[in-house]
Amino acid sequence: MIGTAIWNLLIARSLVEMALISEIKALTFDVFGTVVDWRTSIILEGERLERNKGLSLDWAVFADTWRGGYEPAMDLVRQGQLPWTNIDTLHRKILDRLLNEFNINSLNEREIDHLNRVWHRLRPWPDVIAGLKRLGSRYVIAALSNGNVALLTNMAKNAGLHWDRILSAENARHYKPDPEVYKTAAELLGVPPEQILMVAAHLHDLRGAQAVGFRTAFVPRLLEFGPNGSPDSETDPTFDITATDFADLADQLI
Repeated sequence: MIGTAIWNLLIARSLVEMALISEIKALTFDVFGTVVDWRTSIILEGERLERNKGLSLDWAVFADTWRGGYEPAMDLVRQGQLPWTNIDTLHRKILDRLLNEFNINSLNEREIDHLNRVWHRLRPWPDVIAGLKRLGSRYVIAALSNGNVALLTNMAKNAGLHWDRILSAENARHYKPDPEVYKTAAELLGVPPEQILMVAAHLHDLRGAQAVGFRTAFVPRLLEFGPNGSPDSETDPTFDITATDFADLADQLI
């Protein structure tokens, strides 16, 4: 009897999963941390700069501090303390402060601008390129990021990310997880929210998408903040899918 009950439960769960898969038309992906490894990319960029300019500092701390200014900077926009300001500009505001804090005073304007654009050159996680190729064979795949369109376009070119569409908070002039971002994405894709699967490594992003009707897939990136970091690692049972990486996500959806 117990065996039959378990078997029936597994069949019911499989039918639910098949129904979910049949309804999904498009996948939208968070980018920073989910698709690309921003921390390692910035550390490597800093180490190259160190060799060329004779600098000496802890680039892991520099990367973490730069990223740490990201949410507070967007909050200034959300709260109306700043007018709409794109991520390139916010990154530069944070960077200018960091150059002073870390006593980096040997860079000229061209070098500072190049460093700020490291966010355009971030490297994808190892599973991403192959995973996106598989997922893109069945679904519309789109970036849905707080990064501005120019940043995301350059990143896609540099990293080999073959999106069907690049969607940005810039389109809505709001930052995730504001509902306007997800609603605008659905409108631009021409797909109802319930037929879009939001893929992200961050719980607040998925909950924001979920609140406007998106389906959700949690892909934890346990090394996003380094070996001693504290990434989102525990899924929410209300999410539709949890996958270990993009290969696992493709296995579940295709």
